[in-house]
Amino acid sequence: MVGCVIVKNEVVVGEGWHEFAGEPHAEINALAAAGEDANDATVYVTLEPCDHHGKTPPCVEALIDAGVGKVIAAMEDPFPQVAGRGLDRLDKAGIATEVGLMSSAAELLNAGFIARVTRNRPLVRVKVAASLDGAIAMKSGESQWITGPQARDDVQRLRARSGAIMTGIGTVLADDPSLNVRLTELTIAGLQPLRVVLDSRLRMPLAAGMLTLPGATLICCTGSHDHSRLNDAGAEVLSFGASGDAVDISAVLEELARRGVNDVLVEAGPGVTGYLLEKELVDELVIYQAPHIMGSETRGMFSTPSWLALADRRVLDICDVRRIGDDTRITARVKH
Repeated sequence: MVGCVIVKNEVVVGEGWHEFAGEPHAEINALAAAGEDANDATVYVTLEPCDHHGKTPPCVEALIDAGVGKVIAAMEDPFPQVAGRGLDRLDKAGIATEVGLMSSAAELLNAGFIARVTRNRPLVRVKVAASLDGAIAMKSGESQWITGPQARDDVQRLRARSGAIMTGIGTVLADDPSLNVRLTELTIAGLQPLRVVLDSRLRMPLAAGMLTLPGATLICCTGSHDHSRLNDAGAEVLSFGASGDAVDISAVLEELARRGVNDVLVEAGPGVTGYLLEKELVDELVIYQAPHIMGSETRGMFSTPSWLALADRRVLDICDVRRIGDDTRITARVKH
């Protein structure tokens, strides 16, 4: 996610952003908006301009051809094919460069991209809807609806910013979730995030609603199973190694990174979310807390049976708290 602003004589003469993968980058859109005013102007960009041929030509060449006077990048691009080369080429072309302005904000903006490039896995964001006393469902499994309509709409925005949405087979069998973006104004060209189901024994029902929806579904199992029935239903099935009785989620995340997925939103039951916390695979928690108490005959947010001492707890950095309708949204990063 990259934005670019071009300034000349303290006046903004062009703005642009990277709107869609494979489409022109932020710098190209800003240069087009600035036109001839880009000559000798200062370019502010949230990520170092690229200097390689990927899905689009190098932005560095366009900046040099436009005759800009200075480029100020918030951060270097950690992608190995860039990694300082863009700024270096601008310097050699006689264009002044600076890097580091608002770098923390830029790193936060592209936390998923950075995770994929530097850790070989996407950023993992776990979403939970719970009562004030931490319940996600009654003991019977009843859970619709804990939070209000505004919070549920906000979840749609979380989904829309994600490359994949992950759940477990238990949630599929219990709730038959769609795992799609239902607010069409949040999608680009109708594209949907990849749906990922952790299903070690391949129990995915052919009647699952998500198999009838636009977008792709990836089912992750262990061992050898007959994939044909689900392949025929339009799903992709991949076998991974096992971690106990469960799918090796680390291997799944590596596969998603290989496919270019930057951000994974996990909407799953306490077994999957607790496992992710135990394995220190959660980067961020988004908890929607409803202003009611559901009592003792309920299911908690996370299942962590191996945590037996206070030292087992996970420490959080709460970075945002705000009201969403009648509910409270808490965003916290997990300290590893």
